Amino acid sequence: MKKTRVMVVDDSMMFRALLTNTLSNDPRFEVAGYAINAMDAMNKIPLYKPDVLTLDIEMPGMTGLEFLKKLLPKYPIPVVLVSSLNVRVFDALAAGAVDFVRKPDDQNHIRKDAFLATLVNKVEIASHARVRLPTAEGFIIADGAVTQKTSGGTVAGRSTAFHTIPGAPAGGKSHGELTLGGAKIHEDMILAIGASTGGTEAILAVMQQFPAKMPGIVITQHMPPGFTAMYAERLNRLCKVEVREAKHGDRVQPGLALLAPGGMQMRLVRMGSGYSVSCMGTEKVSGHCPSVDVLFDSVANIARDKAIGVILTGMGADGAAGLLRMRKNGAYTIGQDKESCVVYGMPMEAYKIGAVCTQVSLNAVASTVIAKLPK
Repeated sequence: MKKTRVMVVDDSMMFRALLTNTLSNDPRFEVAGYAINAMDAMNKIPLYKPDVLTLDIEMPGMTGLEFLKKLLPKYPIPVVLVSSLNVRVFDALAAGAVDFVRKPDDQNHIRKDAFLATLVNKVEIASHARVRLPTAEGFIIADGAVTQKTSGGTVAGRSTAFHTIPGAPAGGKSHGELTLGGAKIHEDMILAIGASTGGTEAILAVMQQFPAKMPGIVITQHMPPGFTAMYAERLNRLCKVEVREAKHGDRVQPGLALLAPGGMQMRLVRMGSGYSVSCMGTEKVSGHCPSVDVLFDSVANIARDKAIGVILTGMGADGAAGLLRMRKNGAYTIGQDKESCVVYGMPMEAYKIGAVCTQVSLNAVASTVIAKLPK
């Protein structure tokens, strides 16, 4: 089996050694080389020809974010960020990085063995990922396996597919009695969204297309504690719908999206004639906490045919079984198609078991949801 060639980019000698030794000892990987800063990496990449990069964000001189913006248009290599708790992670993901791992430090109590296990897993996932490249109009997915060519043309000799992401909407946010297309939005209607690798930008792409007057939305994105609050703030800033990191007991209401907090399982529960969320439990389900299956199972049981389920890009099968239960209980279910996924894993598994009513490209998810809302 061909090994994945990995290049480590980090200004810390300690972390470079830690990452290099860990990856070298895994039979799936070959460490192609390392770089001590962004300029060093830019010079070495043509020589080492890595399949995946690990990249620190905070480096002297050119930051990891600036480096990504210069690197990916020329060399669309999957990049795994290795970073402290920093809002720049989301800027780097928007610039085309595939995923991130939180560095252990004296404050966050992340065990070194847990950090390294997560790192190895994310590098393996990245080796199967397709790079998402921002453009002025939207973004392109760059991957040699994609045969369809549209307005994206080719990037670094690779074929591309083009998907439009509209700009961030303006305007305030409101709750209360809301209408969509002239019809009142009932509080018993629920939209549930689940995603993993590549999902931070995919969720944003969908949410940006929603008007403020949407039914209640519940979201699970695989993400560690600390980052979900920052991610919810980012979505809230860029979308018309209000977005918050969920807290136990929060009411689900029109015009509001609740994001599962990192490290906790979020479930939909009945509250009178409406719904609220339960954020309890730290056990992993389907290998994750928060788990998409946990959320979708609860929506299937509580909302039944008053729900729409959406499964987006991500590695593995989390959410597939839950989405199938949603469909069997009368919900309408949507899966992201292969061509627009960074990693076509979770949507593929859901599609294979019959959990998906329809597969659409990322830029068609929002319009498909809106078309299925009660008139």
